[in-house]
Amino acid sequence: MSFFLVLNGRSIKQLLVIILAAFFTAWFFFMENIVQMPVFSTKDGPKAVYKGEQDLALTFNIGWGDEKAEPILDTLKSNNVKSVTFFLSGAWAERHPELVSRMVKEGYEIGILGYEYKDYTELEESKIRQDLLKAQEAFKKLNVKNIELVRAPTGHFDQRTLKIADRLGYTVVHWSLDSKDWTNPGVQVIVENASEAKKGDIILMHASDSAKQTKEALPHVIQSIRNSNLKFITVSEMIANAKTNSREIK
Repeated sequence: MSFFLVLNGRSIKQLLVIILAAFFTAWFFFMENIVQMPVFSTKDGPKAVYKGEQDLALTFNIGWGDEKAEPILDTLKSNNVKSVTFFLSGAWAERHPELVSRMVKEGYEIGILGYEYKDYTELEESKIRQDLLKAQEAFKKLNVKNIELVRAPTGHFDQRTLKIADRLGYTVVHWSLDSKDWTNPGVQVIVENASEAKKGDIILMHASDSAKQTKEALPHVIQSIRNSNLKFITVSEMIANAKTNSREIK
């Protein structure tokens, strides 16, 4: 007995439509994962954002010190930079409530840099959670609302940190470009490092006292970024624009 498959023109057209639809669906999900560019790309669990699709996010870490943060704020204001994300340690924020208040009033975004300066990859899970909760409580007392971002204090983190932060409602944020201002390599080197910024980059800078050359370099960094026709946005704005977040738990 013989079997014959007869396809008319209409059937072939329908089959091609189905194949093309499947192809473009697969391509869409493939490209979506590339655009999001998370630090960790495992299928299960949350992801850390380190890059976006457009514009540029300038971020400052502050873990300690009494002298450098205010001049950085003054420089940003004098250069009319209104969208910046500050990652603050809870301990520093408690000691400088007036500066935290100023950041909020001037419209800057606040993220959590833990409470103390500890390497999360060297801590037990309970200690990571405790540090984040302590920072969370510190910012609540300072009436800083709607914090959604966390950066590991030393920049080192693992899947445990991602999962703990996600359970607490935070997205972990890394960076794609390090200005290396924390090494005090010279103003010109900091400017050159930052001038490599491209669309979608998250730049790491510091406003702790250990970063002694940042204030002097900052106006030149700002001008370099503007010369590249890049717009300053907060990390949250970048995440929203790129549709990237840590809610990718299956």
